[in-house]
Amino acid sequence: MSAVLPAAEPAPQTPFRRFLEEFFESKLATLGFAVLAAIVLVALLAPLVAPQNPYDLGKLDLLDARLEPGTKGGAGMTYVLGTDGQGRDMLSAILYGLRVSLYVGVVSGIIALTLGALTGVLAAYAGGRIEQFVMRVVDIQLGFPAILVALILLAVLGKGVDKIIIALVCVQWAYYARTARSAALVERGKEYMEAARGLGLSGTRIVLRHLLPNALPPLIVVGTVQVAHAIALEATLSFLGLGLPTTEPSLGLLIANGYEYLMSGKYWISFYPGVALLVTILSINLVGDQLRDVLNPRLAK
Repeated sequence: MSAVLPAAEPAPQTPFRRFLEEFFESKLATLGFAVLAAIVLVALLAPLVAPQNPYDLGKLDLLDARLEPGTKGGAGMTYVLGTDGQGRDMLSAILYGLRVSLYVGVVSGIIALTLGALTGVLAAYAGGRIEQFVMRVVDIQLGFPAILVALILLAVLGKGVDKIIIALVCVQWAYYARTARSAALVERGKEYMEAARGLGLSGTRIVLRHLLPNALPPLIVVGTVQVAHAIALEATLSFLGLGLPTTEPSLGLLIANGYEYLMSGKYWISFYPGVALLVTILSINLVGDQLRDVLNPRLAK
């Protein structure tokens, strides 16, 4: 009689696989992630998938200005979402505008996260007057409306992608600093921190190897929300004429370009860029909400 072999035990799940399974448990988060991935993909591939380069003046025809969605232009091209006041294809303009909006939001978010995380963790590690001084600066920063600070900075710096990134970093870094400091305070009093000090580890190693990695989960959640906030703030500033120049258009500028035509019934010039902006921000927020629930189950509904 052959011996019965014991059933093989299933391989243990890796933390990353467990994270993915928990994240995609939510259908709403899965939808948000799919929409966000599609938006990022078409934005990156805009020069390849856009029907025209809307900012190549040699390809624009003023006779095709303000055509309704679905109208065929003089060159035989069908404008699915219509054209704006300069004859630009709105679908192409939105794809190119998404590239700029996402670039500004992500780059400003990464820089602000790096600056704020290091500031908050170092303040928590140093303690005493240094921590009090840093947190008073953070409190003062957060005491002013973000759009007011950005407006003042852009009035001084002027227009441009680099200028608005600087303004958004100055607005956002305090959120990351406060979050990082709170997370680092929790870790600072734990036993392994006392052991690290007892072993004579340098302050730099303690901060970079212990405090900062443990502060990353809440910072990632804050980062997704702040990227959406940065995109919305950039659109607002560009709509007011203080953000990006017309040669580097974003969704905010596209909405602003169609504002003067709303009363004459040319709704599509502002409406479709507005929908693209809304869907982008909503999808980022859905992903951020699920990240919060997965990384900190105590906050899950």
